[in-house]
Amino acid sequence: MPSKMTIKLPDSPVSSSRSFLHAVPDSWRDRMAARLGAAENVLACCEVDLDIRLRFAAGIVVLTESRLLSADDKGEWQEWPLRPGLRLDHHDHAGVGTLELLDVTAAQPVRLVYWRYTLNQNPAALRLQRQFQRVMMAVQAGQPLQAEPERHCLSCNARLEPDQEDCPACEPDESLTPPSTWTLLRLGRFAKPYSRQLTAGFLLTLASTAATLVPPYLTMPLMDDVLIPYQNGAPIDVTKVGMLLGGLLGAALVAWALGWARTYILALVSERMGADLRTTTYEHLLKLSLEYFGGKRTGDLMARIGSETDRINVFLSLHLLDFATDVLMIAMTSVILFSINPWLALVTLLPLPVIAWMIHVVRDKLRTGFEKIDRVWSEVTNVLADTIPGIRVVKAFAQESREAERFREANRHNLAVNDKLNRVWSLFSPTVTLLTEIGLLVVWAFGIWQVSQDSITVGVLTAFLAYISRFYTRLDSMSRIVSVTQKAAAGAKRIFDILDHVSSVPEPANPQPLPKVTGRIGMRKLGFRYGNRSVIRDLSLDIQPGEMIGLVGHSGSGKSTLVNLICRFYDVSEGAILVDGIDIRQVAVADYRRNIGLVLQEPFLFFGSIAENIAYGKPDATREEIVAAARAAHAHEFILRLPQGYDSLVGERGQGLSGGERQRISIARALLIDPRILILDEATSAVDTETEQEIQKALDNLVKGRTTIAIAHRLSTLRKADRLVVMDRGQIVEVGPHDELMEARGAYWRLYEAQARNVDTEAAEATWSAGGATERV
Repeated sequence: MPSKMTIKLPDSPVSSSRSFLHAVPDSWRDRMAARLGAAENVLACCEVDLDIRLRFAAGIVVLTESRLLSADDKGEWQEWPLRPGLRLDHHDHAGVGTLELLDVTAAQPVRLVYWRYTLNQNPAALRLQRQFQRVMMAVQAGQPLQAEPERHCLSCNARLEPDQEDCPACEPDESLTPPSTWTLLRLGRFAKPYSRQLTAGFLLTLASTAATLVPPYLTMPLMDDVLIPYQNGAPIDVTKVGMLLGGLLGAALVAWALGWARTYILALVSERMGADLRTTTYEHLLKLSLEYFGGKRTGDLMARIGSETDRINVFLSLHLLDFATDVLMIAMTSVILFSINPWLALVTLLPLPVIAWMIHVVRDKLRTGFEKIDRVWSEVTNVLADTIPGIRVVKAFAQESREAERFREANRHNLAVNDKLNRVWSLFSPTVTLLTEIGLLVVWAFGIWQVSQDSITVGVLTAFLAYISRFYTRLDSMSRIVSVTQKAAAGAKRIFDILDHVSSVPEPANPQPLPKVTGRIGMRKLGFRYGNRSVIRDLSLDIQPGEMIGLVGHSGSGKSTLVNLICRFYDVSEGAILVDGIDIRQVAVADYRRNIGLVLQEPFLFFGSIAENIAYGKPDATREEIVAAARAAHAHEFILRLPQGYDSLVGERGQGLSGGERQRISIARALLIDPRILILDEATSAVDTETEQEIQKALDNLVKGRTTIAIAHRLSTLRKADRLVVMDRGQIVEVGPHDELMEARGAYWRLYEAQARNVDTEAAEATWSAGGATERV
């Protein structure tokens, strides 16, 4: 690298005050301040956290109006004055970003210096490059640097930072948005198929509620026409008493029958709605792309489909029914109370405004609290989903106590969040009860006063008190339902977060029929990015039907990503992939993937029998077809040695079999569907040499007559490939047969020789790069 140079800094055309304080990270501010001129401003900076050997090391690159400065973890500074002919390039590869300062005045660009960093720093690096280009345009034009114009959101006019494309105020994080009770109304689409049953349930609820209101009304004649006259010396009218008691019994029986019928009908409906909700959510989840699953935890998704739908189901079957009954009971009771005595009815309703205000206040606290409880509970299930499938690794590394502490900490967090919410709820519920009790005392006092004034009879007061008891009981029940309603709303929001997610691999609006596939694949200027990281760049390749292609390259060169794009697990960002001349985005996903057989490095087997796993892609396969596929995969012999042969259970994820046996089952599974396109992703890398030979024999049977794309760690296993495609940094650098590429002594030759000699090519490159920073590129 060039030695440190001293330069005279011109006055800043942007500002006379130094603006490094808001641009430079805290850890570098003091050191940066000492190096800036009096009127020099920091326009952009990027912390680089890797050295040229790709080891973690602190560093920084800083851009001002007149120079580019950098420092390493040892505190050594270097600087380059800005002049015409300089260019700052940016690229990323395999999780590592690179900034290169080039001198482009010569016939070939000369690299003056480069910096490497992890992709956490990528936004800052992109901003540094953009600002560098802006400054260089001013330098080359010989004009003063103009201040960068401010950008604002078109919707809310909020000021946007230079790196912000979307306004955070207009697009809040959906996972942190408190759930709204109105979310429950979206469940209406699952209720439509059961509209008749729901209507019948509502009418039964109305009738049963009316039946429960009959007994208090009959107490008035019992008191006024029977008991009070008897105390005054009149005889008891047995016939009248019998009729009134019969009416009470009849009302009770009718209320019981109607209540049973409505509960049974609505419980059946709610169970079916819950089942439909689970099924719909799971089916939608299966249609989402791998990109969605890459950002989700298994335990969280299991909790949403399991416990959240169960919570909604309980709400629909129990609490919603109780709520409807409470509303009807309060409404109908209020009408009866006003018909009996309007003044007593008004006194009865006095606590209602206070209770309504409390419900409003507590609901706002509960809706955020229950959403947080759901997220915290998913942390608990995530620990279980991580450790139970990985129990062998946990035990192998003796990490039981560590995982127990993880679970204990997640459980402790869950407990703390619940305790905080319970403090609110524990105060609310008794307060509502206290208000209803006070309201009952007020009614007693006012009613006794009205009896003393001969405004009402004792029978009226008794009936009134019976109705009030039901009224306040339902009012208390209604207030308590706020809790379960907010729980259900939080669960519904988490379910609809899945249902509202649109797959990044969408089905075509008008799918094009796919004729019999021959296996010709064409790739036209493919480009693909993972977030800010570019993985595939301007890649073009044609593969003929029946041809075997071997993909080789360093780890992270884009081989597996290219295979994922061909399988359409992801969609390309640029360009197109054609199969037999048809863009695969124009074909239904399922129709396209039926023509692809996939053998992975780590084969996944489902819990079930050997035969069921082989026939996974063709469930209607006969036993003869299954055995034939197993024979071709060289799996028949070891299957027969198992206790139940093809009916032997393999255990969860195939834990009952060895790695080589699982791989041969996977090959048999691919053979059974007879695909035209075959993908082999490191199919023999995880087994010993003897097992590899067995698998290779099975693969020889598998690839016959099929277009095959194979990725292999051992380059020697790809000698049978018709062509080898050498990839580097997401691009194809060489294509050809093994012998031709070895004779060319290019990228493939270096890979092959390095593997043959077991040389660490990264260490060699780092040693070579450390010898001098100036080189031809």
